[in-house]
Amino acid sequence: MPRRTAVVTGGAGFIGSHLCDALIRDGLAVVCVDNFLTGSRDNLAHLLGTEHFELVEQDVNDKLVVAGEVDVVFHLASPASPADYLRHPLPTLSVGSIGTLNVLELAKERGARFVLASTSEVYGDPHQHPQTEAYWGNVNPIGPRSVYDEAKRFSEASTAAYRREFGTNTAIVRIFNTFGPRMRTDDGRAVPAFVTRALAGQPLQVAGDGGQSRSLCYVEDTVAGLLAVAASDHPGPVNLGTEDERTVLALAHLVLDLTGSAAEVEFTALPEDDPVRRRPDTTLAREEFGWAPRTAIEDGLAATVAWFAEQLAAGATR
Repeated sequence: MPRRTAVVTGGAGFIGSHLCDALIRDGLAVVCVDNFLTGSRDNLAHLLGTEHFELVEQDVNDKLVVAGEVDVVFHLASPASPADYLRHPLPTLSVGSIGTLNVLELAKERGARFVLASTSEVYGDPHQHPQTEAYWGNVNPIGPRSVYDEAKRFSEASTAAYRREFGTNTAIVRIFNTFGPRMRTDDGRAVPAFVTRALAGQPLQVAGDGGQSRSLCYVEDTVAGLLAVAASDHPGPVNLGTEDERTVLALAHLVLDLTGSAAEVEFTALPEDDPVRRRPDTTLAREEFGWAPRTAIEDGLAATVAWFAEQLAAGATR
């Protein structure tokens, strides 16, 4: 039987590269599409030149050219960290709008299952806690974070419209904070920032008083959820994340414990529109797909710390 083929946009990114790995392990051929605005070839080095993996360097804002049959399309292309989308506001808006429409068109033309990697940021600074998929959110449409929040909301609207208008087999997945190996040291998110500074003995910078909460899901669990949704016909939206809610200050101290660092914690200004609380209600994912995170945050962080330590050591010896 011919192999099924998956297209992964943003496949050189943090989550995207782990997804490519999982798809290859599951016996699919993978076409990875990335323009390397924030992704890295290093994330794919172990796959380059191997059978059943193809890397296409292309901006999805241009019409996608993919040869052959396509069975499933995962759309992950987008800057995802605040540092990245604040640095690239217009590319973030365009990939969420023009890019999403182009990738949806590819799925429609090939009769493929389309899975949109949306985000918990569509809920904004939520008035509902925990956040269910039925919640419409509290988003500032003109604030600095809006370039990402509204781009993803437009992506969701486009995905739903293609399903209604053309019968395209689409799904929306709302990914909550995800962490693990292959995060960039400079991507601005809490885990890589805390880990790299702790390993260097530098103060860990905590925004505000650190009382804002996050729910961190290990990347392997997030990828397993994406695959479970892709294997179904469910339209979503589906929350993917952990219900283990921690304050940012508690997360900083956990990183200090795991690294054995004597670094101190220092407090900085809270960014504009930074969500105060973030925790998904994952009842739908659990009941519909039998999915739940399996990795405790302590175990995931230990693996992440080990990976960052290895990367930093390798960089120092080059």
